[in-house]
Amino acid sequence: MKATVRGCRGSMAAPGPDTARCGGNTACIALELDDGTPLILDAGTGIRLLGLELARGLPRPIHILLTHLHLDHLEGLTLFAPIWMTETELHIWGPPSPVSSLADRITRLFSPPLFPVQLSELPAQVHCHDLPAETFRVGSASVLAQPVTHRGPTVGVRIADGRQSLAYIPDHEPYLGFTPEEVESSWLSGFALAADVGTLVHDAQYSEGEYRERRGFGHSSVDHAVAFARAAGARQLVLFHHDPLHSDTELEALEARAQELWTDGGLPPQLARDGMELELRAQRASW
Repeated sequence: MKATVRGCRGSMAAPGPDTARCGGNTACIALELDDGTPLILDAGTGIRLLGLELARGLPRPIHILLTHLHLDHLEGLTLFAPIWMTETELHIWGPPSPVSSLADRITRLFSPPLFPVQLSELPAQVHCHDLPAETFRVGSASVLAQPVTHRGPTVGVRIADGRQSLAYIPDHEPYLGFTPEEVESSWLSGFALAADVGTLVHDAQYSEGEYRERRGFGHSSVDHAVAFARAAGARQLVLFHHDPLHSDTELEALEARAQELWTDGGLPPQLARDGMELELRAQRASW
């Protein structure tokens, strides 16, 4: 399984000279599973260039897994080149809602005045699926999605393919209402997804000082990201969902802080960067 970061910014795209090293595209990670199946995690602006690459040698089918439907995780879908090709078979997975179907919710993006083309008018074969509560298969991988603490219906996801495993929890506030010292680890939101995982990609939007002013916004501070990864026994932590107001220099300071807090040895935490290929680790045998 290969994993490439195509967008790691949160809330809003942030292109410009101050963000060139880490990148300004919003959330998107491209997976190539062991059997060649493309599985895309979220459809932020980072999915646009990925779509151009996939369209040159179109694989069938393509799977997109949406952790939630906030705009920064969905906005790139309108310019995803394969949806404009008749030969594309596209499966979109997302959190279920008791109010409306996933297709109906995505249609709100594909409708005037936000966009001139309706979802039903797309030439691609688009199939929308509610994420099941139990583990399911996509290509050669097993996938588990579970609700996590964030505003609105939101899931984190764990993908295992062979010995490699990846937990992707891009929007998450696991310590809302208490400190890491006050809670039993197994009770944490998202714990089952991250337990003993090889690589954890996790929300780390705020510094410790910023979080005190933004508690309840649905995102983690860098120290909470490290505390969650250590509590879950993750082997590797990748810091994700960078604040659009943070420059590369500020993000690198957060990375240094995470590495200072990471006292268990092994690979130190690192920033997600646009274009970065993740070196996926094997999950611990105890999982």
